[in-house]
Amino acid sequence: MPITNDHILTLSCPDKPGIIHAVTGLIAQHNLNILDLQQFSDPSSQKFFMRVHFGHAESTSHLTDSFTALNKDLQCEKFNMRAVSRKPRVLIMVSKIGHCLNDLLFRVKTNQLGIEVPVIVSNHPDFRDLAASYGIAFHHLPVTKDTKIEQETAILQLIKENEIDLVVLARYMQVLSPRLCTEMSGRIINIHHSFLPSFKGAKPYHQAYDRGVKIIGATAHFVTADLDEGPIIEQGVRRVDHSMSARELVDEGSNVESQVLAAAVKWWSEERVLMNEGKTVVFN
Repeated sequence: MPITNDHILTLSCPDKPGIIHAVTGLIAQHNLNILDLQQFSDPSSQKFFMRVHFGHAESTSHLTDSFTALNKDLQCEKFNMRAVSRKPRVLIMVSKIGHCLNDLLFRVKTNQLGIEVPVIVSNHPDFRDLAASYGIAFHHLPVTKDTKIEQETAILQLIKENEIDLVVLARYMQVLSPRLCTEMSGRIINIHHSFLPSFKGAKPYHQAYDRGVKIIGATAHFVTADLDEGPIIEQGVRRVDHSMSARELVDEGSNVESQVLAAAVKWWSEERVLMNEGKTVVFN
């Protein structure tokens, strides 16, 4: 059977005995096959997390009543089922640094990322031609302190019109307002260098160079109203040494940023990332 008939179920709920039995038993009752199953019981939050890849079914309409009852019985905080064939729709935002944007678009083009990117938004016009080369709509929405409300209203309208599932900040160098963070809660991923809070502000790699750091890195996290405080999805590091120039640190940092962001978006698109209060469970 083709993979287009596969589905992914994700859930989180208060932990208790019998959850795995209840879920797998229900899938078996409907004569469906479990292709992959991952679960985690967190003794700290006392919550249970589960991801089940199952198939094969042309649709899941016959599962609706059974799964609705299961959701209610488990008192799930999250209960979601999606066909593997349905690609999440992603809006990418960028400023004037394009390595993460370029990397994501290439991965989508070569089927390394199972997402659709119908629109790119930037507060600068620099990457209009890059977007056009991939056949993606590009919206130049400049922003100032006085126009932030109007600019973000336009972004929310684009999200609605394009049925966007996720917003990715691919080095978008503007702080989002609490309004946008709230309306897209759990659906905005950002990438930043892992020097925070040690190297805040402009040119963090140059600050790191001046301090003679031995490790650089990047962090992909969900965006919240608290700047760079959202739940972490993925991190990566690289060792560096005294022989490297500030330019070489920037280049190496760009590489790790691209890789970390791509991993986070990939795992999110495959329903592998679940929220666990102020952190995440990642079934990678």
